[in-house]
Amino acid sequence: MPVGTSSSHLIVLRGNSASGKSAAARALRQRYGRGLAIVGQDNLRRDILQERDRPGAANIDLIELTARFALDRGFHVIVEGIMNRVRYGEMLSRLCADHRGKTNCFYFAVSFEETLRRHATKSTANEYGEAEMREWFHPQDLLLDPVETVIPESLSLEEAIELIWTESGLTGAG
Repeated sequence: MPVGTSSSHLIVLRGNSASGKSAAARALRQRYGRGLAIVGQDNLRRDILQERDRPGAANIDLIELTARFALDRGFHVIVEGIMNRVRYGEMLSRLCADHRGKTNCFYFAVSFEETLRRHATKSTANEYGEAEMREWFHPQDLLLDPVETVIPESLSLEEAIELIWTESGLTGAG
């Protein structure tokens, strides 16, 4: 079912834990201002539903419904999370295909060693550790459709934000 308008923006940010997705989403919204919704996998799955990440879990549909709701009400939307291809790929492909406006997908390609280094700097560093992160880690877990722009770990957070801002065509406050 078609969603959004010809002028709405849908941005998907995916990648492994601690790759910079959430920080980039927050920075993009701060730069843009009101009118840019962040649909975060962690918020919906972990905080709202208190659900484990498993095939067919309720959070997958909730992510899609929340993004569609915001797009249909005039918001630009960033959907962000690990969202591995096997569990979330079909939903993301459907959402992107149905979006009437500009859609851009980005994959933060960060090595496991860099993931651990970045994780150690987060406020949630004590909530989970290397064993869990190794279980969640899927290198180069790129979507088959739509095509994702790869953001290499060599880019700083500021460079990644600028790349996303430029490629997505976001301009000023909404």
